[in-house]
Amino acid sequence: MLKNVPQILSPELLKTLSEMGHGDRILLTDANYPAESMGRDCKVIRCDGLRVTEVLDAVLRLIPLDAAVEKPVSVMAVPADDPVETPVWDEYKKIVSRYDERGDKTFQEIERFKFYEESKKAYAIVYCSEYQLYANIMLQKGCLKPEDYVPVYGCE
Repeated sequence: MLKNVPQILSPELLKTLSEMGHGDRILLTDANYPAESMGRDCKVIRCDGLRVTEVLDAVLRLIPLDAAVEKPVSVMAVPADDPVETPVWDEYKKIVSRYDERGDKTFQEIERFKFYEESKKAYAIVYCSEYQLYANIMLQKGCLKPEDYVPVYGCE
């Protein structure tokens, strides 16, 4: 049992977040995403019953976004001929803004098939039960700052 860790994060996901280094990417997907086929060369973690927004908020409590790149957050672009709306992106931007002062300036849209290719390079893919379309979001992990470390009593 651990303190101050969001309870929706499984031991497997916590271990994965801890293993990731600067520049590694993690993809949080909607229920339609082909996670298993895209994730043949990476870890695929299931978060059945959870929305991407819940997992995104929990993950960003523990990892920083990459400050060395302009756009460490990627979403799958909606094709011009698809009338689908993406209100979940507004939720994502609010969540990211709580953890990164750059806010929605961290976001980029990537064309669907290019997004698939990029997702094959991810360290991990987290499959969620998100029902909204185009609700896939990829995060690039940054470096911890000295103030992110919690000193151990007597070891400061």
